[in-house]
Amino acid sequence: MHKPFDASRVAQIISDSAQTKQLLAQQCANDIFRCGEILVEVVQTSRLIMLCGNGGSAADCQHIAAELVIRFRSSVERRAIAAIALTTDTSMLTAGGNDYGFNHIFSRQVEAYGKPNDVLIAITTSGNSANVINAAQAARERSMTVIGLLGGSGGALKDLCHASVIVPSSTTARIQESHILIGHIWCEQIEDRIFGVSPM
Repeated sequence: MHKPFDASRVAQIISDSAQTKQLLAQQCANDIFRCGEILVEVVQTSRLIMLCGNGGSAADCQHIAAELVIRFRSSVERRAIAAIALTTDTSMLTAGGNDYGFNHIFSRQVEAYGKPNDVLIAITTSGNSANVINAAQAARERSMTVIGLLGGSGGALKDLCHASVIVPSSTTARIQESHILIGHIWCEQIEDRIFGVSPM
């Protein structure tokens, strides 16, 4: 019998999300910090941060890029950080999909923009998105650093990343909720390490 969607179900979903984040804190804090330190170095040397992903992960790319380019906390004034989401230009995406196929919509942009010591943040909850994997391969060919935001087992992308955070969950929604939290942590880490700004 189907269980009705009521307040207890809402509470359970919130509890599940909180539990995933507790596991993230216990199992992944070192990985999150390590990836953040890579990003700190990239920002210090004025290199470019690129992000790619599909669906909700595409939205996360745009969210994180905006926090870096514009600002993360309204109380913090600092220089803009070079970051670009490869998910936003509809002409680029549709031309790439039409001419080269959907699996190459990100790798073609990495080929165009990527330089040695830039970084690609590759976001996929399964770790198996073909277009994100191709982007990671293109980044490695250009001597870029690849950081993975993954989930589950980490999928095929795990082995292409120089560093990654694999959220300890197999539920897409819980993984995505953790991914944006990690993105926010990285933004705060960058602001603290480079600009000397700690929480108020």
